Amino acid sequence: MKKVFLMLVMLFTMSVYSFAEDNNATEIERIERYDLKVNTRKLADYLQLSSDQFDAVESVTDELSKDLMFAAVECNKQSRSAVTKNALTKNVKHMSYILNDGQMHKYLAVLNATVNNRGIDIPE
Repeated sequence: MKKVFLMLVMLFTMSVYSFAEDNNATEIERIERYDLKVNTRKLADYLQLSSDQFDAVESVTDELSKDLMFAAVECNKQSRSAVTKNALTKNVKHMSYILNDGQMHKYLAVLNATVNNRGIDIPE
């Protein structure tokens, strides 16, 4: 009887542990997906930024990274989409003040590809 009880306790413990592990794995995957580390030097080379533009772009991309990390960590699924959309909209708006039309076109292509490749959810 004692052995059966111990086996049931072990089985229950293992099932609870595996459930918690799966939950943590999905949370870690979400955080990694939303962790947008922008290599500003490579972006500057690609967009052919001036030194003034470089400083401004670095600031704006850092702000986007912080906003997306907030969405990944602090928001539930429903509000995460709205916060993500607002962060990206704000980023594009700020970049439009910094970049010229050709640079902006290139930046939007890079941003769109990055968001799609990362699987970041954005509501329509």
